[in-house]
Amino acid sequence: MIPVSRLNGKEFIVNCELIKYIESTPDTMLTLTTGEKLLVKESPELVINRTIEYRKKLYQEPPKLQSSQ
Repeated sequence: MIPVSRLNGKEFIVNCELIKYIESTPDTMLTLTTGEKLLVKESPELVINRTIEYRKKLYQEPPKLQSSQ
């Protein structure tokens, strides 16, 4: 899940796993796998970078738990 903003500045969270296409028309339009289209203020590059950071966090090794002995 990544934060993005509508053209009016209102922020919302989108499930980046559902993004099928990112277009610059010149506004950035996200097309989801559901067919829904979203216009956002962020550039395609920023959406991609946020998606990469999200996936890095998602797939990183979990922190090691200390055993209580």
